[in-house]
Amino acid sequence: MAGAPEEIRTERLVLRRLVDADLPAMIEVHGDAETNRHNPTGPPTLEEIRENLAAWQRDWVEHGIGYWAIEDAGTGEVLGFGGLRQFDFDGRPELNLYYRFRPTAWGRGYATEMARAAVDWAHAARPEQTVVIRTATTNAAAVRVAERLGFTLLGTRDLEGVPASVFTSRRS
Repeated sequence: MAGAPEEIRTERLVLRRLVDADLPAMIEVHGDAETNRHNPTGPPTLEEIRENLAAWQRDWVEHGIGYWAIEDAGTGEVLGFGGLRQFDFDGRPELNLYYRFRPTAWGRGYATEMARAAVDWAHAARPEQTVVIRTATTNAAAVRVAERLGFTLLGTRDLEGVPASVFTSRRS
């Protein structure tokens, strides 16, 4: 199974593997109530954020892919976190596409730019796996990103107690 590169560059972003020094930025981004507007469980605790960082770093070792820190290519500021993570979907190993950005980064197309780079990598390196986006049906911005990327709406499912739209993309 091919591993993702240590770093992917887009026109405006650097997607890079997570390091321990990303914890303060993860706390800022994931601990922000505004970034959790569509998260049914609300902001994670400090301990949960630490556990997520460790789990996401382990993903790189165990699966050759994981979520990235997403930096502004010009300033080096961490704008958010996201990418692809191996997960079990309907009994098959698939790739979950995830992202969360600082509110100051919203509305600039960063989510679509990062997601497109991640999906392009997945289609080239792991064409046997479907990329899946699961998002609260109320998250209109995430639904628009899925549609811009050409994902197909699979249906609606329960995600942590709320209705979630499930989109899929497979290399054609």
